[in-house]
Amino acid sequence: MKAKKQSAMSRLMKIAGTHKYFSYASCVLAAISAWVALIPFYDVWRIIKEVLEVRPDYSKATHITSYGWQAVGFALLAMVLYIGALMCSHKAAFRVQTNMRIAMMNHIMKLPLGYVETEGTGKIRKIVMDSSAATETFLAHNLPDKVVSRATPIGLLVLMASFDWRLGLISLIPAVFAFLIMGTMMMGPKMAEDMKQYQNSLETMSSEAVEYVRGVPVLKTFGQTIFSFKRFKTAIDEYEKWTIDYTKSMMIPMIGFTVFCNGIFAALIVAAYTLGGNTVTDKFVLNLIFYILVTSVLTTTLMKVAYAGESQMLVEDALNRMDEVLNAKELPESANKQTSKDASIALKDVTFAYDKAKANAIDGITLSVKAGSHIAFVGPSGGGKTTLASLIARFWDVKSGSIEIGGVDVKNIDSKELMNQVSYVFQDSKLLKTSILENVRMGRPDATDAEVMDALEKAQCSDIIEKLPDGVNTVIGSKGTYVSGGEMQRLSIARAFLKNAPILILDEATAFADPDNERQVQRAFENLSKDKTVIMIAHRLSTVTNADQIYVLKDGKIAESGTHDALAAKDGIYTHMWNEYNKSVNWQVGKAGATA
Repeated sequence: MKAKKQSAMSRLMKIAGTHKYFSYASCVLAAISAWVALIPFYDVWRIIKEVLEVRPDYSKATHITSYGWQAVGFALLAMVLYIGALMCSHKAAFRVQTNMRIAMMNHIMKLPLGYVETEGTGKIRKIVMDSSAATETFLAHNLPDKVVSRATPIGLLVLMASFDWRLGLISLIPAVFAFLIMGTMMMGPKMAEDMKQYQNSLETMSSEAVEYVRGVPVLKTFGQTIFSFKRFKTAIDEYEKWTIDYTKSMMIPMIGFTVFCNGIFAALIVAAYTLGGNTVTDKFVLNLIFYILVTSVLTTTLMKVAYAGESQMLVEDALNRMDEVLNAKELPESANKQTSKDASIALKDVTFAYDKAKANAIDGITLSVKAGSHIAFVGPSGGGKTTLASLIARFWDVKSGSIEIGGVDVKNIDSKELMNQVSYVFQDSKLLKTSILENVRMGRPDATDAEVMDALEKAQCSDIIEKLPDGVNTVIGSKGTYVSGGEMQRLSIARAFLKNAPILILDEATAFADPDNERQVQRAFENLSKDKTVIMIAHRLSTVTNADQIYVLKDGKIAESGTHDALAAKDGIYTHMWNEYNKSVNWQVGKAGATA
């Protein structure tokens, strides 16, 4: 039997914990404030009634002042009650938002690092920030308004039926049509699906924007235009098309809804001519004026109902998106924790495929790396080099086969211990907006300042520190202070020095380095690689010629393996790559010489 799906409100109250009682208190106070806010209309009716009864001798209207002050008093009381409702709702809303973000971040920290890479940081950031913010807005503002929009019609029905039921019924006719338009054309499953598509397009555009900005260095280096980033442009075009189409589809329903909401006055005018007859009595005029005043509240209430329905769908969509993150499988932790003997690596018939991919990214690879040896993964783009290195660091779990470090399956090594054993220098390393000192200290948070400085010196970063305004205390990104791609890479290497893990993975680590930076990065690598097991991923084949073993990957398999000299002597993939690499180097030198 299929379990009944919890409503959005039930889930939010569960997340709120004991703070849910603030939400309940908010609903009660909001309902009372809605009913209290209607009492001044009754006082106004009594004022008009007395004026009509005593005319033309208005001196006999002795209760106008007391009715007036009573109306002011109840209006202020309604305001105080509503403010109290908002205070309670905000208290619960902030707690729910906090709990959600903590829950999501705790879960994300336990997810495979590959999940973040696959989904995109822009998308995940939007879900964590914007979706939780949507729930805060709903609980803090929309929930009290929703209660008011439901309580107010009840009070209005009582008032309308109390004075002249005929006028009350006629004034409700436009409201009924407005409700019908809202329920059939502006709400329901179609609207919910439209909201989902809207959020999807925003997520896609946000994710592609992040990736586009990250690719700006490549764009500027090779002089490409925006059309080199087709996915980003496509995301913008799709969002534009969806927004325009959706706006056009909602134009007529929204016009109809607005017309009927504000058409209550027109209905009352028709009622005045129809029911007034040839003789208009004081009582009829009194009731007509009262309905003209009070139906303005009905118009406002209808608008609140519409926005409350939209906010309900937004929060439901937000919860579904958060579920996508929270339902992602964490890396399983083995109960049989073991400690690796050394820094050797063994892959045994490893196969891996990305989710929803038709083909395997890694297909039956077996290899062995002795502790302290240096190997390299090379090959055509998409061959599986980065994926294979990521599997060793357990960014994902293999689909079949096993990966061992020091004779122990990585699944049986504690995740923190595994991270202490492996340093991964990425192609596009990141620095946080904090000081150089703290950026490097991330490699080992308990390191002293002296140890950080030593790591910076070994990573060939002395020239970087000297030119910065505040030295190692300079905050990256503040006051226009930035470093180049090559300098950023050296600072990332300093982190690896500080971490001092026995296994080092270098993923295209010189990709964004200029010639001068590349030389210093290579010197830093030489210092860092001593007595470590090193796995290099490179397109610049000159960086891997001294490797103990080179593995050429193609279509997720090892096509060739051997030393540089052995592979270069064969007529194979590596030889072709090596010849093409030398041609590109010679072409660059020749071009430079011709230009000079």
